[in-house]
Amino acid sequence: MDQETPQNVLEIPLILQKSRGGFISGIASSDPIVELKQQLKLAGPLCLVSFLQYSLEIISVMFVGRLGELSLSVASMATSFASVTGFSFMLGMGGALETLCGQAYGAEQYRMLGIHTQRAMLVLMLMAIPISIIWSNTTTIFTLFGQDLEISTLAGSYTRWLIPSIFPYGILQCQLRFLQTQSKTKVLMISTGFTSLVHILVCWILVFKIGLGCQGAALSCAVSYWTNVLVLTVYIKFSPDFEKTWTGFCKEGVTNLGEFLVLSIPSALMVCLEYWSYEFLVFMSGLLPNPKLETSMMSVSLTTSSVIFRIPYGFGSAVSTRVSNELGAGKPQAARLAARVVMFLAITEGVLVSLFLVSIRHVWGYLFTNEEEVVSYMSKVMPVLALSNFMDGIQGVLSGTARGCGWQKIGAAVNLGAYYIIGLPCSAILTFILHYGGMGLWMGIIGGSGLQAILLFVITMRTNWEQQAINARNRVFGSSSLK
Repeated sequence: MDQETPQNVLEIPLILQKSRGGFISGIASSDPIVELKQQLKLAGPLCLVSFLQYSLEIISVMFVGRLGELSLSVASMATSFASVTGFSFMLGMGGALETLCGQAYGAEQYRMLGIHTQRAMLVLMLMAIPISIIWSNTTTIFTLFGQDLEISTLAGSYTRWLIPSIFPYGILQCQLRFLQTQSKTKVLMISTGFTSLVHILVCWILVFKIGLGCQGAALSCAVSYWTNVLVLTVYIKFSPDFEKTWTGFCKEGVTNLGEFLVLSIPSALMVCLEYWSYEFLVFMSGLLPNPKLETSMMSVSLTTSSVIFRIPYGFGSAVSTRVSNELGAGKPQAARLAARVVMFLAITEGVLVSLFLVSIRHVWGYLFTNEEEVVSYMSKVMPVLALSNFMDGIQGVLSGTARGCGWQKIGAAVNLGAYYIIGLPCSAILTFILHYGGMGLWMGIIGGSGLQAILLFVITMRTNWEQQAINARNRVFGSSSLK
């Protein structure tokens, strides 16, 4: 999709400018096999990092589950609330760095990576303040929405103990993108793996040995996130790999914050609009005639989808890096090739995972519960869930392409239309009017994710990649820090 090219005095010279061994032209700088190997090399560690980060929440809830049914319910509600109102927003805002840092690295404007990262850290730390205020009033919010007073009080306490974790989580999102856009993925894998082991130990000590219970599980998240931040900070500070990209804190890092906000706000909406739609499914499942069975099915289904989505999310992060680097380098056809190769990966992965889910549909539920009714219900839902995961995988990698190009505004608009004009209304109609029950919720949301995937696919296929390369170079060289 063409975007309006900024009126920049550098525009004409940039079209002819040599960049990293190639001119902006119609000739691709790599072949599909080489591109495939590059993406797999990036995606493998990024998939693992995504899964390990997601596992921190699961580990905390698992420890709390040992304290009783009430504690488990409270921790699950509080974690979901914190994800909706804070963590997902931070994750989305950090996605702007995939555009800014990735394109700057491709254009060999290495110093700008550190400046963009500093701006992102400052903005995310400021955003953590209103999020903390919201979390500190969780009890009041839950009570206003008609939740049980005891559950609201305990969930409010759990969320308040999560407040110290939102600050390191924001910094971590910036560090991850700083390293990802330079293809430094092995250190991410090592630091996140180390953090996961630390998290298990810290959870055990705080929950059982010190006796903090639910509060200890929440506090352990902050300890683990700060541990990861510290490990990456030491690595970035002392590794010779970042002599050019991290030159220390500077005045430019606290000025011109609007450049980051222009991309980070729609980037956050792009993530949150999709994430929130699935939370609405949980709410609607509680309105069905057998809410205990329906919410149990939905809980297992969402957990399954979240775990599986780590794979296409890793592919999406990999192609975001490849596309942004190549556009910044002035190699539009290489960026186009990267976008097409990742589609092949996404379809292949989606087909294999869907077949696997369908083949184990009769036993999958036993991983989560011994209730035969829930297991039987899950076996019926699994084929629909497999289709949903397939569509999610396609849109996940296309969203990565969008971040690499800087299409966050387009992505937010697509997600708004796909999920809130099509997906959720279809879920409501199929569930409450046509009486398909919980399966109707998934059938409806497939319409949303399917439309999202189709729209992003059409946008990607119709893109003028030469124009995108010009836009990327104008974005990089139009920075006030380089004027």
